[in-house]
Amino acid sequence: MDKLTMTETIVGVKLAKDLSWESMASDLGMSPVWLTSACLGMNSAPPDKAAAIAEYLGLGPDVAKALEAFPTKVWEQAVPTDPLIYRLYEIVGVYGDTLKEVIQEKFGDGIMSAIDFSMEVDKIEDPKGDRVLLTMNGKFLPYKSW
Repeated sequence: MDKLTMTETIVGVKLAKDLSWESMASDLGMSPVWLTSACLGMNSAPPDKAAAIAEYLGLGPDVAKALEAFPTKVWEQAVPTDPLIYRLYEIVGVYGDTLKEVIQEKFGDGIMSAIDFSMEVDKIEDPKGDRVLLTMNGKFLPYKSW
């Protein structure tokens, strides 16, 4: 089974069982962001987590093997049209250079890892309108000189 078929299968079962990523992650003891990313085919799952996800959803070993497979991380190069995803692109477009400057001023010349990385999505209730809190936590990787 390939990653696309795996994702379609998982999402279909999730919808049929009226599950949420949050409830699945809570039941499985996993991060909702990581679980969602793995189920959407953008991360590989270790064998124990892949088996737990497949078993939880009532799916077979072919889904578990697909969850374990290393993904090819490719996405559309064009600006997305989905408003939420577009706004994230907009944030990087407007604040990307600023974030680079501030991070490198604090840490030196390097990057934030997207491998040694975690992310949380939280809801902050506010009378003026609920707020989205994205927390990204990545290890700083300095560039080396040789």
